[in-house]
Amino acid sequence: MLKTEPPRSPNLPALDRRTLMRGGLLGAGLFSTPLSAQLGHQTRGFTHGVASGEPGHSRALLWTRYAAAQDTELTWQALSADANQRVVAEGQVTASGDNDFCVKAWAEGLEPGRWYYFRFIAPDGSMSDLGRTRTLPQGPTQSWKMAVFSCSNFGFGWFNAYRHAAEANEFDCALHLGDYFYEYPQGTYPGDSETLPGRPKLDPQSEVIALADYRARYAMYRTDSDLRRLHQLYPMIAGWDDHESSNDSWSDGAQNHQPESEGEWSVRKAAAMKAYREWMPVSDDPWASYEVGDLATLFRLETRLSHRAKQFDYNTLLRSIFSPEEAISRLTAFRDGDYVDPSREVLGMDQQAWLANGLNRSKTGGKVWQVLVQQVLMGKLASATSITDTLPEGLPSYIRERVVAGALASRAELPLNMDAWDGYPAARERLFEAALAADANLISLAGDTHNAWAFDLAHGGEAVGVEFGGQSVASPGLEGYLAPVPPQQIAGALVQRNPELKWMDASQRGYMAVELTPTRATSEYRFLASVREKGAGVVATNRISTLAGSRRLDMAG
Repeated sequence: MLKTEPPRSPNLPALDRRTLMRGGLLGAGLFSTPLSAQLGHQTRGFTHGVASGEPGHSRALLWTRYAAAQDTELTWQALSADANQRVVAEGQVTASGDNDFCVKAWAEGLEPGRWYYFRFIAPDGSMSDLGRTRTLPQGPTQSWKMAVFSCSNFGFGWFNAYRHAAEANEFDCALHLGDYFYEYPQGTYPGDSETLPGRPKLDPQSEVIALADYRARYAMYRTDSDLRRLHQLYPMIAGWDDHESSNDSWSDGAQNHQPESEGEWSVRKAAAMKAYREWMPVSDDPWASYEVGDLATLFRLETRLSHRAKQFDYNTLLRSIFSPEEAISRLTAFRDGDYVDPSREVLGMDQQAWLANGLNRSKTGGKVWQVLVQQVLMGKLASATSITDTLPEGLPSYIRERVVAGALASRAELPLNMDAWDGYPAARERLFEAALAADANLISLAGDTHNAWAFDLAHGGEAVGVEFGGQSVASPGLEGYLAPVPPQQIAGALVQRNPELKWMDASQRGYMAVELTPTRATSEYRFLASVREKGAGVVATNRISTLAGSRRLDMAG
């Protein structure tokens, strides 16, 4: 199989290079190498390639950007993915400055389970790159394979995970679980000494706050040829996490938002949401479901900006504490009080009800898997006190303080990360109870932490499902935070401390290849040799799976 050939499908004839040459597809840019990355620097015309998303049985959402001096009507076309390249659907859409000249169009009337090409045509006859998209299958489905990404910090490294997934050419769609970009100014995460030489400076170089800032940061990220290539080849199901707005965001604020100098949070949040929906191939629905034949329902959740309550903060809880005993006493009182407040939300009542109904409908409709496409870890994770017992000398004080606070919380039977579902136990219980009531085969897909995880999920002693937590595309993980401690020691200590945590990796970047079949769901964690060397490939993998109906991980893969 040619590496540029779409995945084999009974509905998609194999394509050879002569067929592509006859059809002019190579010249149109779908299979050219490298991708026409220079378009990202143009100020007029098709500036940032193409993308697609929101796949359905008979439709897909198509995206491009066409910059002009005035509003411009474009023609979009969906074409059959065969030698004939017949136009099977087309229409018009307007590129307008009101939406930063980004356009989205629904290609309707497509057939289920098929690959399609698509393009946009300007009034002067110029064409966008040729994209490829896929509709969801209906009926019996033997396999569905997804490339799963999160946490793509431009300054820390090259997007080799995107490149590898594009070149592998084996997926039905891509999932992005958030932190598609980071809002920090130049020189902050990464600092100047950590920024990869050869990466352009950020645009804007200041922190992203206003609508123009968010738009500029998307435009800059989308000059990356590997990210552009990924969007060109696969439909993407995507949802934001926090950095698409601001670090540790919740419904009414964010850790990295200072109202006194940066204005009202509601204004910044609205700008972040608008820019995301302009630049990403996503609908305006805050949450959505996707039916993959008789195999699975994917539930894209919104866990950040709609209803999430403010995170608890150990630094605040332990302020003015001078002894470990006093700290444990205060943390224990918190654990039995505010921590379990049932009013604290992640999803909110409307989304929770929608999800509960969807889980039940999926299961009673005969779907094998119910998959949560969401952002933050659901598995229970406490710090390992054995790590604090062996902390090396010379750690920065702020790291030592955080590690010690985590150890004190662990002694009080509290979790490590209050920004994850661990910080909202009542909300997690509501979700787990809905899954159990539906008799769901639950799989949670999560990002956010930059490291790789595999959890069994349980509630009241009953197995609920499993979680595959993915490592980051480029953002550093625990290996950067606790650099003097060997990663294997960190992983071993955390697995030993947490009974639901079956495996983790504390040091490598990459992505997950998640495959669903009627009998098994498998995550292959793919680890890159480096993100500091452009084009570095995958050098290690780890496969972990779950048997349908077991709701437990099979560590043999």
